[in-house]
Amino acid sequence: QVQLEESGGGLVQAGDSLRLSCSASTHTFGTYAMGWFRRAPGQEREFVAGITWSEGSTLYADSVKGRFNISRDNAKNTVYLQMNSLKPEDTAVYYCAADLVGWSISSNSDNYDYWGQGTQVTVSS
Repeated sequence: QVQLEESGGGLVQAGDSLRLSCSASTHTFGTYAMGWFRRAPGQEREFVAGITWSEGSTLYADSVKGRFNISRDNAKNTVYLQMNSLKPEDTAVYYCAADLVGWSISSNSDNYDYWGQGTQVTVSS
């Protein structure tokens, strides 16, 4: 069983930046693809960004492309989501997820095997 723990959420103003972190409790973290998803109030969970096990590839939702950056440090078992130029519509609970198929990125949440509890990001206008 892999445990994922997000941190770094908070309340910011539009235009500000935040960096989310997700730490994994496994020595095999470096073999997983990792993804970030979010769920806004009253909406379904949506894909935000993903990264393959080796940082060889990344994928972003159109809504965050150019503003968010996903990266990982396999030595620290941690994946990051740098969020810049935040907008009120980015307000959501952000979740990290691990996909045992490490060489590809899926935007489908059904393909992810482990999930964190989420961290709240609130962007005020």
